[in-house]
Amino acid sequence: MACGQKGVELRKVTRSYGRGRSLLVIENIPLWSCPHCGESYFTAQTMHELERIKALRRSVAVNRPVPVAEFHELLA
Repeated sequence: MACGQKGVELRKVTRSYGRGRSLLVIENIPLWSCPHCGESYFTAQTMHELERIKALRRSVAVNRPVPVAEFHELLA
């Protein structure tokens, strides 16, 4: 990590790619994260698997209904 401290932790995260009808949500992605400085990264193997999932999305994704809300900024 950039801060040089030990203690990098493996977390599981969810990321979304695309939007609207092309939205793809991938869950349980392994992410290495430093609790000291906040830096985080995916390994090359994880990035390769993410690209494979995106390329094969029609055969590996499961359709689920997803509630979507739109943020509206309050004007003061």
